[in-house]
Amino acid sequence: MNRVDHKGEDNGRESVARIRAHLGSRSIVMVGLMGCGKTSVGRRLAARLGLPFVDADEEIEKAASMSIPEIFASHGEPYFREGERKVIARLLSGDPIVLATGGGAFMNAETRECVRERGVSVWLDADLEVLMRRVSRRDNRPLLKTADPRAVMRSLMNERYPVYATADVHVVSREVAHEVIVEEIMAALLARSVETTGSGAHDHASEGKQ
Repeated sequence: MNRVDHKGEDNGRESVARIRAHLGSRSIVMVGLMGCGKTSVGRRLAARLGLPFVDADEEIEKAASMSIPEIFASHGEPYFREGERKVIARLLSGDPIVLATGGGAFMNAETRECVRERGVSVWLDADLEVLMRRVSRRDNRPLLKTADPRAVMRSLMNERYPVYATADVHVVSREVAHEVIVEEIMAALLARSVETTGSGAHDHASEGKQ
């Protein structure tokens, strides 16, 4: 006969309650390069926390009535980035959500400030091999439509990782079950809530799993 671990369930509920209380009206904002798992992990994290999940790229496509590759082809990247900034600002002005953002979104200074004021940022850090394996499965990455996508990805990592590193929470995305990454994010968020409550200090929880 299987025994139910009620203590574990209670601890899980308590952790969720503490994280939600710490968030208040703020959202969780997933940042990182294409292929790092922002959407797949974000959906599971949202389910754990009882929050809605929103994909910023999907919202941009709805607003433009075009796919992102079509936006890039018809209007160029600057047009897309401006629309992206506006959509993210709108989404973060509402009730708390778990928001997956595009790889370039956090590079915009206005967007970073908006996220800092209205959210808690979570960087999913993945190495080059992991990213290339994942993005090779899909053909909808405008920035990688080039003769040497690997070189482009490496260049993006060099450019963006120092900025991603300013995120509130840093967790390494790797080839493990998504639930493992969710647990690590939950632990980092919980530690952040305890430390902030206990000391009043603002801590970048990069001790969250490297």
